[in-house]
Amino acid sequence: MMTTTTASELREEVRRRYAESARAVTQGTGCCDSSCCQGEAERGFGEALYDLEQRGELPDAAALASLGCGNPTAVAELREGETVLDLGSGGGIDVILSAKRVGPSGRVFGLDMTDEMLALARANAEEAGAANAIFLKGVIEDVPLPNDSIDVAISNCVINLSTDKAAVLTEIARVLKPGGRVGVSDIVAEDRLSPEERAERGSYVGCIAGALSQSEYEEGLKAAGFEDVSVVFTHQVADGMHGAIVKAVKGAAEQVSRPR
Repeated sequence: MMTTTTASELREEVRRRYAESARAVTQGTGCCDSSCCQGEAERGFGEALYDLEQRGELPDAAALASLGCGNPTAVAELREGETVLDLGSGGGIDVILSAKRVGPSGRVFGLDMTDEMLALARANAEEAGAANAIFLKGVIEDVPLPNDSIDVAISNCVINLSTDKAAVLTEIARVLKPGGRVGVSDIVAEDRLSPEERAERGSYVGCIAGALSQSEYEEGLKAAGFEDVSVVFTHQVADGMHGAIVKAVKGAAEQVSRPR
């Protein structure tokens, strides 16, 4: 008998798996195998996607907790004094690197729904001396920040885990200032793959089954009010599934408002 997994059940499975990963790092056993990173650098996940210089700037626990599929700080073109939001900040690796890029006059918000990851990230940021790193508890479909308050939104292999990606993209547009930028690493499917074919290649929590196709991502960003949209494949993680760099700019005249 076929069972249907609800959105809330999927979100709880994601939360549980990432809590397990945070506890594994805290206990000194490294990233758990059931997480998005798979424990396999050759598949294109985890700390191997950061160069040695960047890893040298990080506490060991932050590097070990990296579950991403790319390096958004390498493509976001961060500038001193900017305000940055990292959606699904996990152990804090991208928040810490971004905080160093924007300097003392800038700020970086890390948003995560998992208490264990937030505790790990705060400890990592304190060890790294990132006083301009601020961690918030919440979900990426409902960002606890005001309209037009962020210069750059980044994310590392997290949007594919959302069960309401249109809401995520709309929220990014809402919190970004006009002209604000998106620099995201994510798993993206080739257009030839149906949702069922994507699910055959990996689990939802494994960052595969929930991935958008390239055209779906592009169309979703445009529908949310973004311009200069690009979704560029960087490396293959499964047949027809790729790590990708996603970039876009919020239109200067675009208004995405919601009461706060």
